[in-house]
Amino acid sequence: MKSIYLDNAATTPILPEVISVITNTMATVYGNPSSTHQIGRKAKSLVETARKNIAKYLNAASNEIIFTAGGSEADNLILRNSVENLGVTTIISSKIEHHAVLHTIENLVKEFKITALWVDLDENGDVDYNHLEQLLQQTEGKKLVSLMYVNNEVGNVLDLKIVSDLCLTYNTLFHSDTVQGIGHFEIDVKQTPIDFFTASAHKFNGPKGVGFAYIKKGFGIYPILHGGEQERGARAGTENIHGILGMEKALEIALTNLEEESTYIQKLKSYFIKKLKNNFEEVAFNGLSESEIKSSYIILNVRFPKEYALLLFNLDLKGIAVSGGSACQSGSNKGSHVLNTILSEKEATKTSVRFSFSKFNTEEEVDYVIDVLKELIN
Repeated sequence: MKSIYLDNAATTPILPEVISVITNTMATVYGNPSSTHQIGRKAKSLVETARKNIAKYLNAASNEIIFTAGGSEADNLILRNSVENLGVTTIISSKIEHHAVLHTIENLVKEFKITALWVDLDENGDVDYNHLEQLLQQTEGKKLVSLMYVNNEVGNVLDLKIVSDLCLTYNTLFHSDTVQGIGHFEIDVKQTPIDFFTASAHKFNGPKGVGFAYIKKGFGIYPILHGGEQERGARAGTENIHGILGMEKALEIALTNLEEESTYIQKLKSYFIKKLKNNFEEVAFNGLSESEIKSSYIILNVRFPKEYALLLFNLDLKGIAVSGGSACQSGSNKGSHVLNTILSEKEATKTSVRFSFSKFNTEEEVDYVIDVLKELIN
């Protein structure tokens, strides 16, 4: 049976070069970076070199990078600090954020009685920037805007420059969950003055369980995990050395080959869109995922003309790995909160599938998926 992986927004295969770095580090770098002897200092040096290299790709300073166990921890670290440490009393966000942001905001509202405001979205889930400005104008006190760069379900791409400029104008902090963007788009913090963002290595062919938070210089960050002074006091716990070095290597490869690979993947996504339109008259695309300009080149969220209850299961039986929404929600019986927000009740009941691509996919695989879909959808 064929095995076709089209769920790269959930996670990506680890590159052989990255595995090599990880295994070599596990075999040869066993010291604790907090130890003062030579073996410990060697480990510390490698971690700090990785921090400097990752910062360089973002045009950031190395002390603005805090290593974490992934994007969700990084989002929690930033959002909780914005309230507990930086005095934020109002968070402005959207109803289609990743649950790492939404659930954290919900808990902060309960715990600290802060205010959460929700920016309007159009029928495609695109942020209404005029409404965002109105909220910024009308809100008193210390504010934080938290809007994700690339939506993990429908692929909509936020205009970071517009939002960062608005936040500067209205003296507001700006956080973005950039987990679906790092490694796939270039971010230069000197060109886009964002205050906080997050990354997770497994989204760009690195290992799971490691990521980082970018925290602009000048913000004192208190840990949400206590027990040690690692990560400049921002996160307790012995550093995941092999994971950090694997992440560094994965990011280096991703950004070195970014133009070539993004062009290839976009061409493949466009080919898939064309084949879908040619074979399924009533197929539709959720959010802005059909757009080459306003959507991630990786994500395509397809809505079929009615409900096909076992479609994902039957695709899996044919060796095709995809998601109905985000992988984080695969066990939910409530459906996608993103699609439930932007679609009408009638359209939300129809079966939607998120296909997400990588440089390892081919047109031959797309042809096979189309043939299988023709068998299953009638």
